[in-house]
Amino acid sequence: MAQVSASSSITIAQSPDQVLAALTDYETVRPRILPEQYLDYAVVEGGQGDGTVATWTLQATSKRSRNVKAAVSVNGSTITERDANSSMITTWTVAPSGTGSEVTTTTEWKGAGGIGGFFEKTFAPLGLKKIQAQTLANLEKETR
Repeated sequence: MAQVSASSSITIAQSPDQVLAALTDYETVRPRILPEQYLDYAVVEGGQGDGTVATWTLQATSKRSRNVKAAVSVNGSTITERDANSSMITTWTVAPSGTGSEVTTTTEWKGAGGIGGFFEKTFAPLGLKKIQAQTLANLEKETR
């Protein structure tokens, strides 16, 4: 099994506290910044930061989807979403950058082995980076 990873970053003109508050708002902000690949988004527990549990279906391609049940933990300026249904972990980090913030999201999981794993490790991150970039662009618009 190979480790598969995709990461994207953006600089946002808002303070780290403002950006972190937006990212940890799973009730109001998160549904507004998720692109069309996120289907059936729902908050199961909490809704604000640490302890939140949310579910969605990530439709990565027309033939590939993943049902996610993410448990959220917040440690300082890092948000971690651990999927109860797989090995997938998504982290969001918010760091000061000039007068704004640098936001990075990274998603990792244990991929398949063999030739299927080779293709997954090669192509899945490319598609996921497009989804991440759209989410970050939507976050930037939302926090203006």
